[in-house]
Amino acid sequence: MKKQVVKNSLGIILGAFIYAVAINDFLIPHQIGEGGVTGLTALGYYALAIPPALTNFVLNGILIIIGIRFLDKITIGYSVWAVFWISIFLKLPRLIHYHTTQTLIPTIIGGVLMGIAMAIIIDCQGTIAGSTILAKIVNRYLGIPTGSAMLFFDLIVAIPSGFIIGFQNMLLTIIELYLSAVILNQLLARFGAKRAVTIISEQYAQIAATLSKEYHQGITVIEAKGYYSQNQRPMLYVICTAKQLATIVPTISQIDAQALVVVDEVRSVQAEQLQRLL
Repeated sequence: MKKQVVKNSLGIILGAFIYAVAINDFLIPHQIGEGGVTGLTALGYYALAIPPALTNFVLNGILIIIGIRFLDKITIGYSVWAVFWISIFLKLPRLIHYHTTQTLIPTIIGGVLMGIAMAIIIDCQGTIAGSTILAKIVNRYLGIPTGSAMLFFDLIVAIPSGFIIGFQNMLLTIIELYLSAVILNQLLARFGAKRAVTIISEQYAQIAATLSKEYHQGITVIEAKGYYSQNQRPMLYVICTAKQLATIVPTISQIDAQALVVVDEVRSVQAEQLQRLL
């Protein structure tokens, strides 16, 4: 348990750092907005020169209080941790002194970094507060993917921002938000992704024994019957990682070169972690 807490805490710090780099080094220097609380911090900086770290801390604090009613204590605790480190990193000087008139470049880089950062933080059971809190609530009660829900709430802030940052930068902001939502959804789908291997072979008993012995891999035997031949032939069903798959398939071929092997990508976690699949 302590090992997992340390792992999640360090992961959130990494995600917070990437998040702050995206804002400080790519979005704000090119007057590209954001959505949700982050968008409001950027607008506050552009219009009133309010430090982003201050706005981020205050507004996210309010939303975390709202989230206490709907989200579990672990998520709230990690969210506070994430907001704390994001606020710290936002106060640091720029690390990458990059500026270009080709604003599509920082838009793309910023969107990718934001998506990666949010995926890391959410995978570590936290949120970046802001629209992420609202998205997690919607995800839990309506089943809408977290990234898609975030995009909806972010656009509520991003579209009116055109009055401050201009129409072109508003369009760039929408592109950046879309990219970050796509990256977030894709990465969250990858976390927990494994391979499901279905094996049909006359040598099923030897294959099962070999895989169990060499890979210490759980194997399910499913009684099956061929419709055409009417022959009873058990199928083997194995859940493994992509790394294990690279050696499991050759092992099956060595035992029975005629074996039928079907591989599917699946997402699997223990029952207590089911919310990570949503």
